[in-house]
Amino acid sequence: MDLSEYRSNFPVTEKRIHFNHAVASPVCLPVMNAVERFLKESSEFDMGLIGEWTGRIQKVREKAALFMGARDSEIAFIRSTAHGLSLIAQGLDWKDGDNMVTASCEFPSNIYPWMNLNRRGVETRMVDPRDGEIHLDDIREKVDARTRLVSLSWVEYQNGFRNDLEEIGSFCRGKGIYFCVDGIQGAGALPLNLHALPVDFFSAGGHKWLLAPVGVGCLYVSERVMERVHPVIVGWHSVKHAGNFANLDFTLREDARKFEEGSSSMMGIFALGAAVDLLLEAGAHRIWEKIRALHDHAIEGLKQKGYEILSPLRQGNRSGILTFGSRRHAPEKIFERLTEAHVVAALRGGGIRISPHFYNTVEEVDRMLEVLL
Repeated sequence: MDLSEYRSNFPVTEKRIHFNHAVASPVCLPVMNAVERFLKESSEFDMGLIGEWTGRIQKVREKAALFMGARDSEIAFIRSTAHGLSLIAQGLDWKDGDNMVTASCEFPSNIYPWMNLNRRGVETRMVDPRDGEIHLDDIREKVDARTRLVSLSWVEYQNGFRNDLEEIGSFCRGKGIYFCVDGIQGAGALPLNLHALPVDFFSAGGHKWLLAPVGVGCLYVSERVMERVHPVIVGWHSVKHAGNFANLDFTLREDARKFEEGSSSMMGIFALGAAVDLLLEAGAHRIWEKIRALHDHAIEGLKQKGYEILSPLRQGNRSGILTFGSRRHAPEKIFERLTEAHVVAALRGGGIRISPHFYNTVEEVDRMLEVLL
């Protein structure tokens, strides 16, 4: 669980304490090296590189699938979580009068793509959280015979509440409803095996817990429902015979690559591949154990100093996000003190949100506690 050998891969540790992976991860050295390699190769470009780059993209796809517990044929590279969710929202065959269910506490990336369907006669229904948590009973009350899809975050961004994907997905599966997951606040922090879950769609940008730069991520579309989602953006990569430019045959690919319409963001994909390599080497379960241990240490210290924990503490609902508040001090004042001490956190959920990763240390948590009033 120590994982201290990976700390030297993160130059940010020399300047500040980064407890803000729920916003964005600092780029690590393996990712920097992957980008530099691609830029050097591009500066010395020759046609032979095209085939090599294509092969490397496929290897990253296979690694990402391994990390997520999926088949590589179910993984498409996307620009962002919202990009992936929009591909699903626009690609399904909705009928006027249909509806979908989400939650009012969701990040806008998992609300606006569904609201954008209103012009097609699709109603967006929202469940309100109770004490910061989403309850299946409340989802049930919103579902009726015209509900086609439920979309929730794996981890809610404000307080870190982790939704039970098995429970909610099983309910949806029993009703013949698609289950879509915004996975950006969980993938990379929590162990993930999509094939063991009743999840149809899973979209996650790579720039948070997956340690990649902004602008690249993964969309999972289950093989079970692949043919039911039509690509709304198409190009020469979308078809089976992608390299045969003279043969205009609009036969779409049968796997998730049909959603990758044109030339790939190779630099971003290679950067993502280097990040996933690091995560695979560190081990998903060891990563989560380390994050949870850092949280446990922080929770004990925060309580001793009189702070209130705003995140759920039940094991099944915990995540990489820990939000806390104070009855004595405004969150803005606490945030200001942390920022002045080079502790990077965020104002969320009525308090201070911290989101340490596996390379962070107990000593950094102690430094944060020292700064707090």
